[in-house]
Amino acid sequence: MNPWTVLLLAIVCEVIGTTNLKLSRGFTEIQPSALVVVFYGASIFLMALALREIEVGVAYAIWAGMGTALIALIGILWFGDQATLPRLAFLACVIVGVVGLHLTGAAQA
Repeated sequence: MNPWTVLLLAIVCEVIGTTNLKLSRGFTEIQPSALVVVFYGASIFLMALALREIEVGVAYAIWAGMGTALIALIGILWFGDQATLPRLAFLACVIVGVVGLHLTGAAQA
């Protein structure tokens, strides 16, 4: 499987895990708490697979950046976090940075 696809799956798992972390209400809800462990574990496993072919600095920056951007969007759209202009502008900066890292790291895979 393409390492960039594996990295994308790792990001999706991390985002699902983090969303469930919010839903677990401090680990007081059993089902979301269990899903945190499952999806964080899957994310780390997939990240390890992606690191076989992608440079660690590029992969980690993309994993962390995209995870952060997606969680920020989920927070705004699902959990009612504030969508201020500065927050959206800095979120756009994160996305631009991740795209740039992907483009510079694409030759490595």
